[in-house]
Amino acid sequence: YTDVPGVFTADPRIVPEARKLHAVSYEEMLELAASGAKVLQLRSVEYARTHAVKVHVRSSFTDEAGTWITEEDVRMEQAIISGVAADDSEAKITIEDVPDQPGIVAAIFRAVADEGAGVDMIVQNAARGGRADVSFLVPKGDLSRIAAVVERVVKEVGGSGHTVDDGIALAREEINIEMISTSSIRISCVVRAADADRAVRAVHGRFDLGGDGGGAREHA
Repeated sequence: YTDVPGVFTADPRIVPEARKLHAVSYEEMLELAASGAKVLQLRSVEYARTHAVKVHVRSSFTDEAGTWITEEDVRMEQAIISGVAADDSEAKITIEDVPDQPGIVAAIFRAVADEGAGVDMIVQNAARGGRADVSFLVPKGDLSRIAAVVERVVKEVGGSGHTVDDGIALAREEINIEMISTSSIRISCVVRAADADRAVRAVHGRFDLGGDGGGAREHA
């Protein structure tokens, strides 16, 4: 039980026309939880999937049916996109003009790992003139500490400096996408925090997630 009547296609506080889903697969719920959906904790979904336990997410304030989280493939509703979520808990660090030599990037991330910080969505652009830019995400709470580590390592390896950006969300279309990564059922885009809610609404509206369609394969 929770304070919402189920899993929605987006946060109803951001997208008023968000629709409640009848059923979601474990894999889809894991992706939504990892992307910022707060209706279920990631570990609870992992536990349910491991032990093949069906989960019924419903409100403690009403008797209406909620959303089933199940191992069954929920494609019957025939939508390409099943939900949109935003996560503002991560920050982007870009290291500029890193020497494109074996072991350099490894040394940077080894130093970050030694600080105990998790790193997500690593992007390295094509080398030019023997140098490249490397961008990655870290938890926002670790930003200052990791930025200091990066500054030290950059001086050691000969990079020109780094920039920090604490805005991340899921977005599309007219909002500038700074980083992007994909999996078999998720597309993640990094945008500025100020654009996050507008981005969620743009994706939700573009794929008509508030209509009668639902359930499915990808999460933007």
